[in-house]
Amino acid sequence: MQLPKYLLADNSELQDDIFVLHTEFPRFLINIATDDIEWFDRFTEQEAKENADVIEAAVKGAYDFFETEMKNYES
Repeated sequence: MQLPKYLLADNSELQDDIFVLHTEFPRFLINIATDDIEWFDRFTEQEAKENADVIEAAVKGAYDFFETEMKNYES
């Protein structure tokens, strides 16, 4: 199965929160309402520094994806 790079997620127990799941490295779930990130891939501090550009682009991409999806839902 081919997964999309980003997915929207929600939960009825957390009604004020909406999440974006990033399915590629670095895999994470970000709570758009609180900006909390749960990382699924583990990396050392050194690896985080070496991949800082990739990590930053993935997180920015999550917010961009969310904004685009919300615009699509509104129209």
